[in-house]
Amino acid sequence: MGLDVKTLGKREANKLGRRQAIVEIAALSFMERGYAGTSMSAIATELGGSKSTLWGYFPSKEDLFAAVMDDATAEFRAQLDDVLTHKGAFAETVLAFCRRFITKVTSHDGCGLYRLVAAESGRFPEVGRIFSSRGREPVGQLLAHYFQTQIEVGTMRPSDPKRAAQMILSMCLGDLHQRTLLLGFRATPEDIEAEAKAVTTDFLRAYASGEDVR
Repeated sequence: MGLDVKTLGKREANKLGRRQAIVEIAALSFMERGYAGTSMSAIATELGGSKSTLWGYFPSKEDLFAAVMDDATAEFRAQLDDVLTHKGAFAETVLAFCRRFITKVTSHDGCGLYRLVAAESGRFPEVGRIFSSRGREPVGQLLAHYFQTQIEVGTMRPSDPKRAAQMILSMCLGDLHQRTLLLGFRATPEDIEAEAKAVTTDFLRAYASGEDVR
C-alpha cells in the first residue's frame, strides 16, 4: 500500500527542515571561520548526521555557499522589489530604495558578508561569483527593470537602465558603507538617512527628467 498524502507532506516538510538546518549551520560557520575554514565534514558533525546525508542535499561546499547566499538575500530582494513596485513618485521610490539598501549593507550581517567575500574571493573565485550572481546582479536587474519603466513614462531621461542601476548601487556603497566596513563605524538611522538623501539627490540630477530633479 502506498504512502498517503499526509505522510508524503510530513516527509517533505522534514526534508525542508533538515535542509534549512544545514544552511543555518553553514552560514554561521562561513561567517565565523571563513570559506576556507569551513568543511563539509565539520558541518555534518555539528548537524549530527553523516557526510553522505549532507552531500545528498549539497554535493559540494560551493553549492552550500550558494544556498547560504540565497537564504541571506531572498527576503532582502523581496523587500526591494516591494519598494520598486510601489506606486509612488520617482524621487520618493529612489530614496526609499537607497534607504533600504544602505541600511542593509551597513548592518552587522551585511558588513560581515562583504568582509567574507573580500577576504576569500582571491583564493576562491567561486565565492565572488556566487556573491555577485546571488546578490548584486539580481538587485541590479530589479533596478534596471524599474528604471526602464520610468524612462518609458518620461520621469527618467533616456539612458541605459542597466548602467543607471550599477551607478546607483555603487553610490550606495560609498563613504558611509566604507567607513562602516573598514573602520568599524556604527551607522545611525540619521547617518543612513543623510546618505540616502545625498545619493538620491545626485542620482536625480543625473537621470531624472527636469520636473523631477530636486
